[in-house]
Amino acid sequence: LIRTNTLVKGAVVQIDATPFRNWYKQYYNVTLGGKVDDEEEVVSSRKSRAFKKRNLKRELDSSISSQMNKNRIYARISSRPGQCGRCDGYILEGEELNFYLRKMD
Repeated sequence: LIRTNTLVKGAVVQIDATPFRNWYKQYYNVTLGGKVDDEEEVVSSRKSRAFKKRNLKRELDSSISSQMNKNRIYARISSRPGQCGRCDGYILEGEELNFYLRKMD
């Protein structure tokens, strides 16, 4: 998307991180980046057990965490967009993210 404003399969795009941050808060009960809430919300014992179990396996790459703080995430389109512009893709992480970050700098 550097030269033209067209969405094609394989294009790397920047997307808003807010929906991902909201899902992460709802699933793990951990706030990523941005503002930190001072007040704790009351959760049931069942939910607190589920959060503890999920947090045992939780790992977040530092590069994704830094992108969440900037409220922008790099993603790659994996499908061919139709006329309405809807497409599917995945979030870049690890070596693939580092490769594209070096190319963009």
